[in-house]
Amino acid sequence: MSAGSGMTTDRRSLPVYAAGAIDVPYTIDGFDERVEHDTHWSEHSHPTHELLWNERGISRATTASRSWTITPVLGLWMPAGVIHSASATAGTWYRTAHFSVTVESISERPVGVEVTPLLKLLLQRLVAPGLLPRSRELTEALILDVLEPSPRELFVHIPDSPLLAPIVEAVQQRPGEARALSQWAQQLDVSTRTITRAFRAETGVGFVQWVATVRAQRAIPLLARGDDLEDVAAELGYHSTSAFAAAFRRTTGFTPSTFRPSR
Repeated sequence: MSAGSGMTTDRRSLPVYAAGAIDVPYTIDGFDERVEHDTHWSEHSHPTHELLWNERGISRATTASRSWTITPVLGLWMPAGVIHSASATAGTWYRTAHFSVTVESISERPVGVEVTPLLKLLLQRLVAPGLLPRSRELTEALILDVLEPSPRELFVHIPDSPLLAPIVEAVQQRPGEARALSQWAQQLDVSTRTITRAFRAETGVGFVQWVATVRAQRAIPLLARGDDLEDVAAELGYHSTSAFAAAFRRTTGFTPSTFRPSR
């Protein structure tokens, strides 16, 4: 995720590890950090499975062809050994939980995980100081029992075909100014059917749905920082807040209010 605040970006490098390359002395271990600046982590991978979620703010993780948005309500499971980069906006408070590869991964690929109140409470308890070994074992067992992939995921699949490259670049840079499919077909001198087929082949969805997904991902950081709903809708090319809310819910499965900062 590119820096959006105009501040200096804190760029960090991490190593690439194969799954299980390090024999870790724990089943689940936690870490958290509040980032003061827009922060970017270069491509890396972990010897452990990783669950990422945020207490506050928005972050992003990107693999070769997909970019996930990570929030306080929907986290991301990253299997051990999967190469990814990551980023977080200034002010984000992110958390991670690393799982030994002795724990079976809940998915072979990165997948969304809903951070329910119960899961959040268990993960927070696991890093509480003074937790006794037996209590840790019970807490870990409960985490593994409730941890599961979510049917909802906040990701956009990035096509890499030369035909779609101009569309991808334009929509990502200015999602509120997305041109109609017929206009792109005319500019690229191909049929609308050719573009639609290309999008479906690479992303599994058509042009219109892909644009809506990009817009939804762009909307989440704006909603999280407290921007007015009218301003978010207008910036992303919607003529009304109701049209934006309907498209957002249809695309993500969530209402825009889900990502508003708590008062």
